[in-house]
Amino acid sequence: MSFVPKQQPYRGRINAVTLGTGDKAITIGGQNVLPFYTFDAEMPNAPKIGVEISDMAGEWTAPALKEFYAGCATMADYAKRAETMEGADFLCLHFESADPNGENRSVEDCVADAKAVAEATSMPIVIMGCKNIEKDGELFSKIAEALQGKNILVLSARSEDYKTVGASVALAYGQKVGAETADDINLAKQLNIMLKGLTVKPESIVMNVGTAAVGYGFEYVASTLDRIRLAALEQSDADLQMPIMSPVSPDAWSVKEATASEEDEPAWGNQEERGIAMEVSTAAANLTGGADAVIMRHPAAVATIRKFISELV
Repeated sequence: MSFVPKQQPYRGRINAVTLGTGDKAITIGGQNVLPFYTFDAEMPNAPKIGVEISDMAGEWTAPALKEFYAGCATMADYAKRAETMEGADFLCLHFESADPNGENRSVEDCVADAKAVAEATSMPIVIMGCKNIEKDGELFSKIAEALQGKNILVLSARSEDYKTVGASVALAYGQKVGAETADDINLAKQLNIMLKGLTVKPESIVMNVGTAAVGYGFEYVASTLDRIRLAALEQSDADLQMPIMSPVSPDAWSVKEATASEEDEPAWGNQEERGIAMEVSTAAANLTGGADAVIMRHPAAVATIRKFISELV
């Protein structure tokens, strides 16, 4: 007698969320199976890869990364080049320099950059701020207004500012909003409930449930991803059925394995290869845990994860 595997699709389903407009628009989520369990049911939308474009990208030192962006001076230049990256599905504009405790770049300058990128490119756009609650609140609102009609995603609304960000980004300007929490299923659920309480539609919410470079507390990330996905699918918990986006690159490229020079750690090998390996490992771990999209940086890492996704779906 031949073996007939028993399929196990779930009653619950992850919400499908569309980002961008036109031919380059993408949809994340929509599945009713665990990550890459295509033997149980089809994944209608393969996981997507975003390319980080920081307004401090000029400080990136990885040789191949600098070579890829050679000649780029503005965020729009970087974005146009990133569109050509093998495996890229969307762009993530990271406004690190807006931090009041850093360069304190003005909101007006950041908005001008976002508008320039939107005019120069056609890929969906995700916005990341500087992690300062007050500055990000103003920045997200102004960018959401300036890019009205572009169907962008703003990462992120947090418990401290979800009313301001949710109301301005999603309700006033019709954009998608990211719900950011730190590796805790209960906090993730609570924030989604609060955003829905503002009348933000579930189909306009994407979760950023926290991430970390592998080896740096990633076990907390893994358990959070597992618990959220099982609650969403097995228990049909509508408050946890939002797709997940994981910003991999800022963490992966900031740990010692990626930053220590070959002079300081000669036994570790090539510094850039270490950074690529860290980014690939972290992205793969997030995707197999349940992330519907990852944000990455290095062309070699992006190409590797694109192949990884293609061979699993």
